[in-house]
Amino acid sequence: AAGTPRPLPSSGPKSLREMPHPLATSSMGPALSPSPDLLLPRGIADKDLSLPSGTPVDTSSPASSSSLLNRLQLDDDLDGETRDLFVTVDDPKKHVCTMETYITYRVTTKTTRAEFDLPEYSVRRRYQDFDWLRNKLEESQPTHLIPPLPEKFVVKGVVDRFSEEFVETRRKALDKFLKRITDHPVLSFNEHFNVFLTAKDLNAYKKQGMALLSKMGESVKYVTGGYKLRSRTLEFAAIGEYLDTFSLKLGTIDRIAQRIIKEQLEYLVELREYGPVYSTWGGLEVELSEPLEGVSACIGNCCTALEELSEDMTEDFLPVLREYILYSELMKNVLKKRDQVQAEYEAKLEAVALKKEDRPKVPTDVEKCQDRVECFNADLKADLERWQNNKRQDFRQLLMGMADKNIQYYEKCLTAWESIIPLLQDKPETK
Repeated sequence: AAGTPRPLPSSGPKSLREMPHPLATSSMGPALSPSPDLLLPRGIADKDLSLPSGTPVDTSSPASSSSLLNRLQLDDDLDGETRDLFVTVDDPKKHVCTMETYITYRVTTKTTRAEFDLPEYSVRRRYQDFDWLRNKLEESQPTHLIPPLPEKFVVKGVVDRFSEEFVETRRKALDKFLKRITDHPVLSFNEHFNVFLTAKDLNAYKKQGMALLSKMGESVKYVTGGYKLRSRTLEFAAIGEYLDTFSLKLGTIDRIAQRIIKEQLEYLVELREYGPVYSTWGGLEVELSEPLEGVSACIGNCCTALEELSEDMTEDFLPVLREYILYSELMKNVLKKRDQVQAEYEAKLEAVALKKEDRPKVPTDVEKCQDRVECFNADLKADLERWQNNKRQDFRQLLMGMADKNIQYYEKCLTAWESIIPLLQDKPETK
């Protein structure tokens, strides 16, 4: 879903509403049998990360490092014939007001859906608007997994939230957030998402939403009850265990990666002091000045390569890890809501069983509660499967990109050091 939107098909794309709904065929019975990816994540207990099994990876040395990514064809693009909504976040701008300073982003939408009055929209949104959208989606779609937003706050004095690097990293995260919603067969049709994409003045809708908050609270009251689930079903218990292990593994990788970046930056400081020493030495040794200057330039090139490698880990590698750490925590919360609905249903069934009078059928409120359980199970299972697919594609691309960047780094260092060999070999021996 990432990248520049493709041109809309001239014949008009097939609407997602015409496609079979991914949640319509699920039920509480055997149809809810877990997929192997949910219950048996590949090597999650033995390895921190691994490529999906069965994926052929050519280990031969490529002609150039950039060909690594070209050899791996990712199947993460949706069929262009079924796409009818494209959203892009770009053009960040800084606004300085009397009371505050903030960044806005341009949100561009292209669509052929009948729910939109125009085929194209362009609005500006700030971070708190994205936060409003996410809260509204969570309120109105409590049975679905809502994608995470990047953290709002940063440690003061460590990261400048108005720096070009930070703003670009956040822009990428916000763009991915909207694209994940756009690709969802239910969330993409949410009325709050439509308002977010089209309204020129979003503040008016925010105030209106506050007035309707009490009504919304009634619709999701069932997920905040005081019921206690006796035990999860085997399927959802396995999902919970997997999420615990997955978030633990990613947290460990994140901490180690941050230490590596810190050590790389410390090494970079030393290299920048190390190189000029050879240049100074060359000024004192006429016969050795050329090779010494070559060593100094070589170290400078290595400094540039290491700086690029560290920037790539900071701007591309770490954000993906943190997004999926947030994703796993959000999924745990949705799983807890499902448990609450299941517990309410069990409590109502038990209450009916304790009543002595004979009833011709199950009370209506129990049937409604059963429907909510079935709906929650189906929605959660569909979203988990979608999340698993996205996770495989994202981490394949992430790890291949990391391999490619490391190959480029070592290639640049190798080229730099090889360049000074002729300077040493061409010197005639002195007797």
